[in-house]
Order: sequence, then C-alpha cells, then structure tokens
Amino acid sequence: MTARPFVSFVGAGPGDPELVTVKALRRLREADVVVHDRLIPAALLAEAPADAEIVDAGKAPGRHCMGQSEINWLLVDRARRRGRVIRLKGGDPTIFGRLAEEVEAVRAAGVDFEVVPGVTAATAAAARTGISLTARGHASMLVLVTGTDHRGHGVAALDWALLARADATLVFYMPVHGLEAITSALAAMGRDGRERAMVVERAGTLDERVVAGRLSDIAARCREARVGTPALLLVGPTVDAASVRAAVRHVTVDEV
Repeated sequence: MTARPFVSFVGAGPGDPELVTVKALRRLREADVVVHDRLIPAALLAEAPADAEIVDAGKAPGRHCMGQSEINWLLVDRARRRGRVIRLKGGDPTIFGRLAEEVEAVRAAGVDFEVVPGVTAATAAAARTGISLTARGHASMLVLVTGTDHRGHGVAALDWALLARADATLVFYMPVHGLEAITSALAAMGRDGRERAMVVERAGTLDERVVAGRLSDIAARCREARVGTPALLLVGPTVDAASVRAAVRHVTVDEV
C-alpha cells in the first residue's frame, strides 16, 4: 500500500555526512523517493532504502539539469504515486535554497509537507575555521547575503551603502563569479579595505580550502588560487586571521 503523499524538505548540511540532524537521517531512511541537489555526499544518499528512487536534480554550470518547474512537478508527481518524498537540499533549505517555490508547488497541489532544518554553509565555515560569526563588542549582527541575482547571471542588486556601514559580519553565498564586483562595491561605499576577509571553498567537506586576506585584496588572492564553486565570502571584524591559521586539517590557508 502506498503511503499518503508527503514531502519532507530536508537540510543535508554543508557536505560532511555527519553534519545532519537525527530527524533528517530518519526521514532519509524512510524515503520512497529522494530528489537531491548536487554535491550531496554519496554516504548520505546510501542511507536511503535500497528500493528508493534516487533522482539527481542538481543544478551546475555547463551541464544539462532540471529546470525549477520540472523539479516542482516531480515532487508532486512522486508524492502522489510513491508516497514519501525527500527533497534533500544542501545546507539549510530555508537559506538561498529556492524553498519557497517548491513549497508553493506542493501546497497548491494539496500535498502535505514539512521542513527539516540543516547546518548552513556559513556556520559550517565558521566552525571549521575557528571563528565566531558574532562577538560582543565587535559584531552584534550577522547578515547573510546572496552574491548572485535570481537568474545566477550577475551580482544581486543590493543596498551596498547599508552593507558597507553595517557593524556586522557579512556572509556572501555564491560570490565567486562576482567577487571583485562585490568587494569593490563595499569599498566604494566606505567599508574599510583593510578589514579581514576570507573565502571558504567547499565548506565542511574534505576538499575545503580557505583563502584569507583583506577586503581590498581577497578577490585577487582567490583568482590566483583559482577558487571555484561552491564558496562563501566572509567579511567583518570577527574574521580573525590568527584563528584562520589555526584551522583544522584539510584546510589550505593563504596567509595574510
């Protein structure tokens, strides 16, 4: 008998298969269908039942992939035909994961759903490099920012003046292709070019790399190091180079 249609939007964490919640693991082990993003570790997908349908819906530059409308249709179709669908998203589903569009599609179809949060890349990067995203007396605010527009073709239209003057740690997701434009915009609006900055590539995985520098030169350092996606840019008073140097193994650091 097919289980009632139900979709679980599950956070898979930043790439380390151990950085998932107990609830996320339980949902995965109960799945009839798993629809996953790219970069989900194979060890995590292996937790699904042997007879579960595994669908790679990952988006990546230069390769054929499902459009968002096709993913929305797939979630509804598989839930109605198979029962328990797990939409496995990297990091946390609620942070730059296009969750709203998929929830809207599922809700409009009358399919019940839930959201299981996960460890987002920003907190994983901070943990792995030994920094605090907030610190009393230094940064009382954390701002999560998208580094690309909604089409993924350019830098997002942001309030650069607000970001430049914010007494905060700024974390830019998906910044690689617009890194020079992002850092230049912040500096042009008055953010101190000497402020510490770092880019963390593949945060929370065995392939993680860290490039450390300052706002004024981090783009050039990343270009020289050929940093690729996925990556994060962290800027702010809590990004302490001394802590970055003491990062855990598997992290390569370009010293300031």
